[in-house]
Amino acid sequence: MPGTRRNSPWRPEVGADHRSEPPRGSVRQTRKARRVIMKIGIIGAGNIGGNLTRRLTALGHDVSVANSRGPHTLTALAEETGATPVPVEEAARGAEIVVVTIPLKAVPDLPSGVLDGAADGVAVIDTNNYYPQQRDGRIAAIEDEGLTESRWVERHLGHPVIKAFNGTYAQDIVDRPRPAGDPDRLAFPVAGDDEAAKAKVRSLMDELGFDTVDAGGIDESWRQQPGTPVYGLRDGVESVTKALAEASPERPADHRGQGQVA
Repeated sequence: MPGTRRNSPWRPEVGADHRSEPPRGSVRQTRKARRVIMKIGIIGAGNIGGNLTRRLTALGHDVSVANSRGPHTLTALAEETGATPVPVEEAARGAEIVVVTIPLKAVPDLPSGVLDGAADGVAVIDTNNYYPQQRDGRIAAIEDEGLTESRWVERHLGHPVIKAFNGTYAQDIVDRPRPAGDPDRLAFPVAGDDEAAKAKVRSLMDELGFDTVDAGGIDESWRQQPGTPVYGLRDGVESVTKALAEASPERPADHRGQGQVA
């Protein structure tokens, strides 16, 4: 059935992005010419959301940030970064990329039509993880139907998502970006069904200073969920690719829900 875990053949695609061969000119000129300032909405201002706000505004992007407590609680982050604090309902307005980075159990509580008003072709990044014992309670669709965490998020948002940054240490977003080709550059897995959206996200991650490995579609995104070898891995493309290939579809016992069904 769609969304179930399978040991299907899987071939990762590595590299920073899907961009075609650059035109003539120096690398510096090419990168500068291609740089596009985007409008980005971030829903969630915790560790990941806050540090993405810091980095993306520093790169010159137009960032709107929202949380469940309201714009007035984001004054300090706005003053620090220049981001615009907005209600959750307005975070996606005009955005080319939207980052959803809230506790998984809170996804169904997002306002209906939260992505309404986003730009055509918006890429939605899902950074969420399922922690049934520590936070989220047992979610039957994930554990009994075999949905991946991000497929479950898609159902609630009514829009395809790209799973990225879910196994990333938040502080690494600020402290560990490296230029392309640096031997210490970290690589992160990226999964999603929308190839154009995935390419947009991978390009942004390259701009942020990280390599990426294409981890397949959303039904393969279990390879990067909590308890897998790649989750929390701080290494380059080769190690990330190997860790994805070694993942087991069986959810570890300490990442399975007990008790009440969410």
